[in-house]
Amino acid sequence: MVPSSGGLTEEPRGSAADAAGVVVFGCCAAWALITAAGRDARPEGMLLALLAVAAGYAFGRIGGALLPVAVPAAAAFAGAFAALAAPESLPGAVVMVPAPGHGGAETAQLALAAGTACCAAWAARRGGTRAVLRLAVAGIGVAALLAGSPVGCVVVVVVLLCSSAVARTRRRAPVLAGCALTAALVTGGTVAMAGDALPDGPAAVLEGRLTEHRVLLWRDALGLAADRPVLGIGPDGFGALSETVRDTPGSDGKPHSAPLQLASEQGLPGVALLGAAFCWTLFALSRSPRSTPVVLTAGASLTALAALAGVGNALSFPQVTVAAGLLAGVATSRPLAYGTGPEPVAAAAPDGPGRPARVHREGDGRQAEGAPGN
Repeated sequence: MVPSSGGLTEEPRGSAADAAGVVVFGCCAAWALITAAGRDARPEGMLLALLAVAAGYAFGRIGGALLPVAVPAAAAFAGAFAALAAPESLPGAVVMVPAPGHGGAETAQLALAAGTACCAAWAARRGGTRAVLRLAVAGIGVAALLAGSPVGCVVVVVVLLCSSAVARTRRRAPVLAGCALTAALVTGGTVAMAGDALPDGPAAVLEGRLTEHRVLLWRDALGLAADRPVLGIGPDGFGALSETVRDTPGSDGKPHSAPLQLASEQGLPGVALLGAAFCWTLFALSRSPRSTPVVLTAGASLTALAALAGVGNALSFPQVTVAAGLLAGVATSRPLAYGTGPEPVAAAAPDGPGRPARVHREGDGRQAEGAPGN
């Protein structure tokens, strides 16, 4: 922990973000139970997803503090291997085709794996280690393409390019605000598509990419949300009331859009809590003691996940929610040994007689100075 110029520390800032996260996720769990009360509903799925995020976040915080390079690198490649080597082991995972609307668990895992590996690269001290990790991320993209997942390849490349582009960025807020705007635009486009509010030309193109079946599921979800905007129909109740699901043998009973699923099952407050959870993640990243490249790389990867969740069922898989929590935990951790990468203490030299050392931290444009001597 690096002292700040006013004798304060970064600990209170992180503590405030942690407290806000407890409140947000506690409200998510409580609302799931409230909307399930007195109904034939099953809130277990929502509660397990929250537990998976919390477990991944705790592991990421601990691992990122103790081994800020080894832990995220190992987790990233384990996740990528799980997505590429055994895609059939992901129940309900969508086989990737060249269309953004078909984002499934595999693509989400690849996006998170790429972001986690890039965070490990930024935390590495040696340039050779950073280069190897980035080449490994590029290799994940090539492997995804060879495995028949072109969308996964594109997402990995986008995350890698975003991570490289933020190398000299000093201000976090504008980039994180752009992440929030991107997620909002994807959600808004999904709702507009479900509500038949787009012009005929773009709507026809998107429907061809997304498939008519998926759009029909979205319209069912939007209709159910309009009928019961406050409490929804109850967690895990979409499959029982959706006409499209009933007419589709073998359907997984989900609308393949996290915002629309929550809108139909937990009402508008459920959607607001989902948005609050994502905004809290960006807020926690903005307050993180890690370097700005690490923070913005994680932000880009989590935004890719938010976009995939807006048009798919990525958040329905525990391996995805665990990986998302782990990435957020790594990016908000406080490494115990500041000699592990370019973000910690890079140089410390006394400013003169009677003055303590001035500490510079590469990567996020911050520095902390001691109080002048008498």
